[in-house]
Amino acid sequence: MSDYRLNTKCVQAGYTPSNGEPRQIPIVQSTTFKYDTSEDMGKLFDLEASGYFYTRLQNPTNDHVAAKIAALEGGTAGMLTSSGQAANFYSLFNICECGSHIVSSSSIYGGTFNLISVTMKKMGIDVTFVAPDASEEELNAAFKENTRAVFGETIANPALTVLDIEKYAKAAHAHGVPLIIDNTFPTPVNCRPIEWGADIVTHSTTKYMDGHGAAVGGAIVDSGKFDWMAHADLFPGLTTPDDSYHGITYAEKFGKEGAFITKATAQIMRDLGSIQSPQNAFILNLGLESLHVRMPRHVENGQAVAEFLEGHDKVESVNYPGLKSNKYYDVAQKYLGGGGCGVVSFVLKGGRPAAESFMKRLKLAAIETHVADARTCCLNPATSTHRQMTEAQLNAAGIPAGMVRMSCGLEDKADLIDDLKQALEF
Repeated sequence: MSDYRLNTKCVQAGYTPSNGEPRQIPIVQSTTFKYDTSEDMGKLFDLEASGYFYTRLQNPTNDHVAAKIAALEGGTAGMLTSSGQAANFYSLFNICECGSHIVSSSSIYGGTFNLISVTMKKMGIDVTFVAPDASEEELNAAFKENTRAVFGETIANPALTVLDIEKYAKAAHAHGVPLIIDNTFPTPVNCRPIEWGADIVTHSTTKYMDGHGAAVGGAIVDSGKFDWMAHADLFPGLTTPDDSYHGITYAEKFGKEGAFITKATAQIMRDLGSIQSPQNAFILNLGLESLHVRMPRHVENGQAVAEFLEGHDKVESVNYPGLKSNKYYDVAQKYLGGGGCGVVSFVLKGGRPAAESFMKRLKLAAIETHVADARTCCLNPATSTHRQMTEAQLNAAGIPAGMVRMSCGLEDKADLIDDLKQALEF
């Protein structure tokens, strides 16, 4: 399957039925699996044999879908989680512990920012945030002796900044740590961070991969390229015996290609249990089968909407990396070949009242907190998620009261623009 092109992998990767087996990935809706002898099951607990014994750790349906996502990203192993937030936490916690330090781009999803800066800090894991377009000197200055990972988003949600992946990878590797990239917005159709030096890739599969607002989920993919043993003193969890699994040393037993995901499954998922349900994995796979067809339309619609808004007299500013006027246009061309996703943010003249009037007049675009869906949706943070903040607080947070985030779906772009035209007649 590695020889096939990405479009074919979207449809075929991860599962190949044998003679007389189901053509579609079966939903194995079972918590447990039966074995003939205790010895057979014991081999699974010792990681001496492959197989399934409890869905909290692994499930055949999930593994087929995870294998497809790994193939799309060009990785060697993958796993599904219950959400994108769980995927980001597992990817970091798998190599960090109390006393560790993370270097992260400051331009990331707010939930992930809080996860790293608040919740993980309570676990004794510190973080230094750097600007996504920081210089190499500024980036290198953020590292400490206890730094264990670098984290960023290909396209930040909702800031839409585009990360210079090669620059971040160079800095991470110079300090002997992996680069973890959340690739949710571009998906592997528009960017494959591993090809640019990333070591671990995460996704909120809830977004474009599912694409229909039907199933919450997340995924982690390992590139299989980071040499854990070469930096053994930094990653004892992977390079020294795990007493909770009979003294197995993951990096020795499973090598670069399998150590990270095996530990994340056998240890982190075992203890924390944020597994994706087989039913959700099945739904996710249906979305993956059309991902290569859907993403170009999302980008086409996003570009058309951004260009229309940029020329409208009631719009103060437009943020979309596919616009030549955008700060990240050149970086987007390098890594994304264009816009990269269908999400556009813009600021209306007139602040909060203008945004409220605009949102009320929308007919086709729905007001939702969701993004990256087949159906177009919009959100004005000042009147919803950030409603309690004053004008001054909103401006300080970089969220003007007149800002609207629009996630362009799969509708006809002319209809989306017509909806915007009439909604802007306030």
